[in-house]
Amino acid sequence: MSDDRTGTSRMSDDSTTPSQDELDEAARYSLAWLGLREPADARARATELLDPLRRQLAGTSRTVIHDLGCGSGSMGRWLAPRLPGPQHWIMYDHDPDLLAHAAANMVDSAADGSPVTVETRRADITRLTAEDLAGATLVTASALLDLLTLEEVAGLAAACVGAGSAALLTLSVLGRVEIAPADPRDAEIAAAFDAHQRREHGGRRLLGPDAVDAMTQAFGRLGVEVQVRTSPWRLGGNQAALTAQWLRGWVEAAYEQRPELADDGYLSRRLAAAEAGELRVVVHHADLFARSE
Repeated sequence: MSDDRTGTSRMSDDSTTPSQDELDEAARYSLAWLGLREPADARARATELLDPLRRQLAGTSRTVIHDLGCGSGSMGRWLAPRLPGPQHWIMYDHDPDLLAHAAANMVDSAADGSPVTVETRRADITRLTAEDLAGATLVTASALLDLLTLEEVAGLAAACVGAGSAALLTLSVLGRVEIAPADPRDAEIAAAFDAHQRREHGGRRLLGPDAVDAMTQAFGRLGVEVQVRTSPWRLGGNQAALTAQWLRGWVEAAYEQRPELADDGYLSRRLAAAEAGELRVVVHHADLFARSE
């Protein structure tokens, strides 16, 4: 798994096995999309959570960080230089090309110049246990929680707590988008997108915008203190390419959920405004920090 699903895969969503060409195209598209969004992710991340994280890690001789669904490795590139002390990152993704890219492009020093090392693992992150996370100081993820089910969120919380690891889980969608100037179809498209995020997919009922609340409750049931802070994307102006690509993914997901919405030219109107630099968008996300004991 890797980063926000609006725009990360063009493989067909049916039961057929994708061809190698489809897999190669999806990998290329994923890297392009993740590279396009990385600066917006960096600006959005809730830096208020760094101080409690640093306090949590104080006195740790070597921080071991498991990065779930690492994608291109943007979380590591952002977080490692903001934390002091030696760090070892273990990066998980299903895509070997993304894992190779993440490892090859990881920073090599922490905030105080200490070394940063990295290894990669291909694994089903929906099935990780406390044993898989043994020795972890911190578990991180970006734009992942909304792709999980209620059971998977509970399992991830239990794995973190069982391993004695803190968790920093960022950029989860909240189901709120603000677009200016307004269009009469905005609310209908947004509702269809949210329904798509909560859809049943491969026999799994995804949480979508309910994921942050579900994860907060899962940690709370285990007696773990959780802090949640907003991390909105603010798009527009000189971010026309990212705005347009986000818009395509957002609207096309809504059309997939409700095909009858695709008939009135909404996407073409909005793309024209985005590509002219006239559209302003706020995509609301939240970051969550769960302390370990």
